Amino acid sequence: LSKTSFDLQKLCKSIVEKLGMEAKKRNHTLTYTERGKLPVFFGDKDRLEQVIINIVTNALKYTPDNGNITVSCGYYFTDAVICVTDTGIGIPKEDLPYIFERFYRVDKARSRKYGGTGLGLAIAKEIVEAHSGKIEIESKFKIGTKVTITMPIYSE
Repeated sequence: LSKTSFDLQKLCKSIVEKLGMEAKKRNHTLTYTERGKLPVFFGDKDRLEQVIINIVTNALKYTPDNGNITVSCGYYFTDAVICVTDTGIGIPKEDLPYIFERFYRVDKARSRKYGGTGLGLAIAKEIVEAHSGKIEIESKFKIGTKVTITMPIYSE
C-alpha cells in the first residue's frame, strides 16, 4: 500500500459524482451523505477508490431501474465508516457466507448478463483488511443490500 493523508469524505463524494451518469442511465437515484466531519484519513487513496467504485458499481448493476443507492461516509469513535445501501435484488441468505470468496457468483446465470469475474469483493476485502479494517454485507433477497466498511482513521 502507498499510504498518504487525504480527505476520505471528499473521495466518496467525487466517486458518487463520477458515477452519476451511470446511475441516470437506469433512472437510479444516487446520493451521498456526510455523517459528521471526518478527520484526515491515512491510507492508500487509489486502492480505497477502487474498493468504493467496485461496491457502488455493484449496487448500480444489481438494482433494478428506478432504484435508490446511498453512499455515506463519517466516523464512529476512532473509525471511518463508509456505507453503501441499495434497493437492489439482494443476496440470498445462504450465499452471504461465501460472498467474499474469489470467483464466487451468487447466480452463475447472472454472471453472463452482468459481466464481472467474481473477484471484486474478494479484492475489496483484502484492501480493507490491509487498512486494518473490516467489510460487512447485510442483505435481504429482493429488498436490498448494505455494505459497511469500517477502518481506523489512522493506522501504520
